[in-house]
Amino acid sequence: MIREEFDKKLKELFHQYQDLIQRSNEKEVDGNGIYDRYKYPVLTWKHTPVFWRYDLNFETNPHLMERLGINTTFNAGAIELNGKYYLIARTEGVDVKSFFAVVESPNGVDNFRFWDHPIVMPVTDNPEMNVYDIRLTKHEDGYIYGLFCAERKDMDHPEDSSAAIASSGIARTKDLKRWERLEDLDTPSFQQRNCVLHPEFVSGKYAFYTRPQEGFIDTGDSGIAWGLSDSIERARIKDQKIIDYRKYHTVKEVKNGQGPPPIKTDKGWLHLAHGVRRTAAGLRYVLYMFMTSLEDPSQVIRRPGGCFLAPHGIERVGDVSNVVFSNGWIKKDNDEVIIYYASSDTRMHVATTTIEKLLDYVVNTPEDAGRTQLCAAQRDDMINKNLKILKAKYPEIKF
Repeated sequence: MIREEFDKKLKELFHQYQDLIQRSNEKEVDGNGIYDRYKYPVLTWKHTPVFWRYDLNFETNPHLMERLGINTTFNAGAIELNGKYYLIARTEGVDVKSFFAVVESPNGVDNFRFWDHPIVMPVTDNPEMNVYDIRLTKHEDGYIYGLFCAERKDMDHPEDSSAAIASSGIARTKDLKRWERLEDLDTPSFQQRNCVLHPEFVSGKYAFYTRPQEGFIDTGDSGIAWGLSDSIERARIKDQKIIDYRKYHTVKEVKNGQGPPPIKTDKGWLHLAHGVRRTAAGLRYVLYMFMTSLEDPSQVIRRPGGCFLAPHGIERVGDVSNVVFSNGWIKKDNDEVIIYYASSDTRMHVATTTIEKLLDYVVNTPEDAGRTQLCAAQRDDMINKNLKILKAKYPEIKF
């Protein structure tokens, strides 16, 4: 490639990039009354800066080849600071190593732009091989905490190149730029994943949602757990109790995990979580919700049945198909809620709703009735009530 062709291609790459990140997003028209999905993903690998992927020096890269390609951008933590909206995305290179990167938007639904540099997260005395799936918590102690999976090789099984140990890394910041790495969370479990810091002190202690695991993948007889620690610098949980068990023939029969930190309302703490079940096509990840008590955040007081959000259309296709996953949402001052979710371990999407709608959903949606006969009877009862309303108040409607 001659220099003129190189320059032309380089300018076209940046032109395409600018067109993408400046594109306006729009709500889809077929909402379900609970939330509104948006038409376009807010993050894909194409949203990463051109200068992250290409060597732009003609002398060392005359064919303008990608040197450090990006595979996926997904599972982002979220936070609002000073009127701007930030995601910290799990950004995976083609080398399958993930790193964290800050992405900024003026409105939370489009125009997301990566900061020039990724986060070079400090490490502990035992550096991890990989980090991912950060949850961001504005804590009442004044810090922003990031809890994330820190993955290391399982040295007890050196012959198995996929044997790994997952623990919960902890870092804190006040500006998303300078990060202080703390010791990993210490719990009685052999492995930990999907750990989240509660936003407030509970009995003067730091409170955590955890997910005890027997193995790197296998969760065993587990679920979303709760534990307290006297310190955050050396976080130690002596006792964990399961507050939301996985359950046979439900959306969380294989495993489940806390999503982002819960949102406080006047009726209780709103929780968004992921649940996993087996299907003929493999595992299926969906999102579901529950509510815990204001007086005792470890006590579940509402469990709407079924899933809150499931993968649809192109969301079902990607590196790990048939998956939605959320570890970030933001409550705005006007009580609008922006929900960020990843699809199929590949890209990030956005949906919007309100606290009023979420409370309505969580409080008034019936709990899973259990057996198929009871679930059919539950639906039949609602049908009978609806038919009476249609006949009495809307005779012009044909059904």
